[in-house]
Amino acid sequence: MNTTFERDLEAKGFIDLDVDPTIDLVSEIAKLKKEKNAVILAHYYQESEIQDIADYIGDSLGLSQQAAKTDADVIVFAGVHFMAETAKILSPTKKVLLPDLKAGCSLSDSCPPHLFAKFKEQYPDHLVITYVNCTAELKALSDIVCTSSNAVQIVESLPIDQKIIFGPDRNLGAYVKKKTGRDLVLWNGACMVHEIFSQDKIDALREAYPEAKFIAHPECEDHILAKADYIGSTSGMLKFTIEDPSQTYIVATESGILHQMQKASPTKTFIPAPPNNLCACNDCPYMKLNTLEKLYNCLYYEQPEINLAEDVILRAQKPIERMLDISAQLGL
Repeated sequence: MNTTFERDLEAKGFIDLDVDPTIDLVSEIAKLKKEKNAVILAHYYQESEIQDIADYIGDSLGLSQQAAKTDADVIVFAGVHFMAETAKILSPTKKVLLPDLKAGCSLSDSCPPHLFAKFKEQYPDHLVITYVNCTAELKALSDIVCTSSNAVQIVESLPIDQKIIFGPDRNLGAYVKKKTGRDLVLWNGACMVHEIFSQDKIDALREAYPEAKFIAHPECEDHILAKADYIGSTSGMLKFTIEDPSQTYIVATESGILHQMQKASPTKTFIPAPPNNLCACNDCPYMKLNTLEKLYNCLYYEQPEINLAEDVILRAQKPIERMLDISAQLGL
């Protein structure tokens, strides 16, 4: 940082400098990427223009795997804070950047590590499985990390008599309990995006589009999942819409995934499931904080950078590596 203005912005935790409106952001980002040997990883919930310039687009598991094996010197994580932390945990010697440090997560915020540590003390004989949508500190308190695409399989891979704490998402945990028959102890956390779908509005949509299939993410509440034709992770939902012969889908997850669905199946119709508010779609405000301008500044200044304490990295690596090992063994 050279100027006082830039240093002030860095102190606030993000780079949001004005960008020359005459430059071609896409080509300039490509040049910077080449100069710095950088790779851009983007979650399905990012804005479409960010998805279109990413080297890899995926859900939490896919992004974790890419972060672990990339040979780039710089990882730009177009997603939210916990995802960039996961990349840093898996690639501690690489520089990991996040376009906007304020891109957090309501689910991650719902499980403060110090409170979870006390919760964990109540169940000393339980193994702890945490959903990847959580802080590095929470991962460091865990035995295994999971994603929405492998949570069921990871629980099923454990001995039937193994006692388990599952956190932080109560809805994903309830879904895993139902699918596996295991008696999981659940932390009471949730994602605000997946908890505001309106059952009445979805029912009205299904009446208006009787030929449509209703697909939902397992972070949704049980009464929403109960009526779904398919339940799966974002990558699972995308794959389903590609392989399924139906032509119309009502999609209950963050609306960013519809961009990839439409690109993969341009003749099909995708309708975002409406939330219980005045918006016509369901967006994560944190995911949408990242923009092309911020991504450009992020690469140019190589800020904001994700840094974690070495002991947190070492403790958090073990449960993530265990997830990746189990996923590889199961062919996930």
